[in-house]
Amino acid sequence: MESIELYLLIAGFLILLSVITSKLSSRFGIPSLFIFLALGMLAGSDGILGIHFDNVEIAQNIGTLALIFILFGGGLDTAWKAVRPVLKDGLILATLGVLLTAFIVALCVYYILDFTFLESLLLSAIISSTDAAAVFAILRSKGILLKKKLTPLLELESGSNDPMAIFLTIAILQILLLPESPSMVEWIFKFFLQFLIGGALGFTFGFLLPIILNRLHLNYYGLYPVFTIGWILFLFAASSMLGGNGFLAVYLAGIVANTKEFVHKKNLIGFHDGLSWIMQIAVFLALGLLVFPSQLPDVAIKGLIISLWLMFVARPIGVFLCTMFGSHTIKDRLFISWVGLRGAVPIILATYPYSSNFEHSNLIFNIVFFIVLFSILIQGTTLPLMAKWLKVELKTRESKDDNEDVVASPLFYHTLKQFYIEANSPVIGKSIVELNLPQTFLILLIKRDKDYLKPTGSTILLENDMLLIQCTSESRYKKVLKRFNSF
Repeated sequence: MESIELYLLIAGFLILLSVITSKLSSRFGIPSLFIFLALGMLAGSDGILGIHFDNVEIAQNIGTLALIFILFGGGLDTAWKAVRPVLKDGLILATLGVLLTAFIVALCVYYILDFTFLESLLLSAIISSTDAAAVFAILRSKGILLKKKLTPLLELESGSNDPMAIFLTIAILQILLLPESPSMVEWIFKFFLQFLIGGALGFTFGFLLPIILNRLHLNYYGLYPVFTIGWILFLFAASSMLGGNGFLAVYLAGIVANTKEFVHKKNLIGFHDGLSWIMQIAVFLALGLLVFPSQLPDVAIKGLIISLWLMFVARPIGVFLCTMFGSHTIKDRLFISWVGLRGAVPIILATYPYSSNFEHSNLIFNIVFFIVLFSILIQGTTLPLMAKWLKVELKTRESKDDNEDVVASPLFYHTLKQFYIEANSPVIGKSIVELNLPQTFLILLIKRDKDYLKPTGSTILLENDMLLIQCTSESRYKKVLKRFNSF
């Protein structure tokens, strides 16, 4: 029996190797998830390390846990102001777009494989969602900025279309396997109920999170990330148990939480970004271990045909129909179509037929795995070229005159104020972020006894604190001070 140290050694080695080899993404434009999957395949039964892993249930649980934190981290890093103008198009792409893509792909699968149309629809539903995380990693590494509306639209679609694909996959599986499956009317009702419950809980938990974080006043920063982890796990479980869509709930909670200021916000966003990377590496390695590369050549031709149909027919039709009433140009829509990379979610969903003992489980998993590999390799590596060819890059503004002298702007000392916190002030014992100060009202320095403190959002105000404040508006300054005196 191998010791736990051996498993930890292998896990640590694979994680370190994944991080180091991710440099290839920056240098050669290869998506990181492709590298992680390749490493998992190399470490698997058919690979160099020969690690035998065929536990579908464990891989599925790892994938579910990973998706929870990947979606929350993506939502927490999404600016609502940027998403709001493209909200309609993004939601249509994430729902109707997924449905259209799945139906059009099913037509191809029906004629390529010896499947019924409902079985074909199952496979197409599994590969109907996109993963744009790899897209932005490639664009950032190449220094490519997209036009203003494209970036938030792709972020919103990729973050919110996973729940739709998951719902379709589970629904079709139940129709195929259960003798008395719900009727179409019941499925439509269940669909809206899932999204209603998930959306309501996601908004509520996202709204409450900043309020609670600001009032906890924990003695150790390390407990704040622990609290957010528990909060998100509780939200996902509660939403799922109440019949809602837990994945939608955690993604929406992240977006809503980001609209408010809270203590250690920058650090917490960084923490969840790192946690998302850990989860991505873990799930891709696990899924890479799960596949047997020696079986992929048997499905290569059929997988290639389905992949090309998805890239050049199904995805473009879905995008053009869903954005036909929007303001996007034809080149914008073509680029959105090409950004439809398949990622971790389709492979995770491909494990669902296994757990349901579906007849074609192995064939579906191998075809989906091949499609994902082909998609991220072909579409991922050609994204910079497509962005330039379709002219969707955002041109950086050059200065009018490179030799123009820069005039130094003097500090207007009349905007600096001092304020002394007297006894019984209602702000005593509150953190700065709890005061919800306007952006033009800045606390630059705090003199406390003989010490000078650099304030942060989590700084607790105490009696006898002397505040150095900068505020350009005298009326705004007086208005805020009234809140300090009668908060």
